[in-house]
Amino acid sequence: MTAAKTPHELLPLTPAVFHILLALTDQERHGYAIMKEVEAQTDGEMLLRPGTLYQAIKRMLELGLIEESDERPDPALDDERRRYYKLSGLGRKTAAAEATRLQKLVQLAGSKQLNALELYN
Repeated sequence: MTAAKTPHELLPLTPAVFHILLALTDQERHGYAIMKEVEAQTDGEMLLRPGTLYQAIKRMLELGLIEESDERPDPALDDERRRYYKLSGLGRKTAAAEATRLQKLVQLAGSKQLNALELYN
């Protein structure tokens, strides 16, 4: 499978893919660390299960959104079986495009007077 030519060809992203991209924006991580980062970033509202995570990672690698990292942390602190992933240039641009798309969607919802207060009334 070939990578997409532009980030907009990949939109909209699934929540799992978007959260994985967000988890990788500031550092390389292995699968379990991605799961924990997504859980932390969403205050436990999104829990990625291993099947969902690794299926998404496989697809993201195929699309060129992420890459497997060649660098490893200190071997004394790490399990050699772990694979580390990092954001690609396309992945960073796609995450930014999705964030912009979602911001516009939230603005539209606000203009329609839909907001969090609706949940409690």
